[in-house]
Amino acid sequence: MKRITPSEYQAMAELRYRVRLFLREGDAAARSAGLEPQQYLLLLAIRGMPDGASAKIQALADSLLVRHHSAVELVDRLEKHGYVRRARGKEDRREVFVSLLPKGQRVLERVVQQRISELRAGGRQLVRAIDAVLGNGRR
Repeated sequence: MKRITPSEYQAMAELRYRVRLFLREGDAAARSAGLEPQQYLLLLAIRGMPDGASAKIQALADSLLVRHHSAVELVDRLEKHGYVRRARGKEDRREVFVSLLPKGQRVLERVVQQRISELRAGGRQLVRAIDAVLGNGRR
């Protein structure tokens, strides 16, 4: 096994810092829009489902890396505030599908626009940190 070099440790530390910074800024953007970070992530997961995929509770839980009951609690809170709607499956009433309501779409769009602008402005540092980690083993 190859020994890890000091530059690889430095690259990993920089990458961790850049990822944490990106996540912290995302949390702040969500809060400034009146959402808790996990609520923002759930809205994003709903809107970001691949074509043909349904936003079922379990799929959303998997996307957020949380347990089913935690996703249900998030949906409950978002539904209470008018951001999402849930509907039972027509063929299987046990299935629960979640969709964005216009209010949820608007708040999500504001946060995502801000995040994309931030990435376009400062994302090169994150890309450089990833490149440093990936490139060190190849040189």
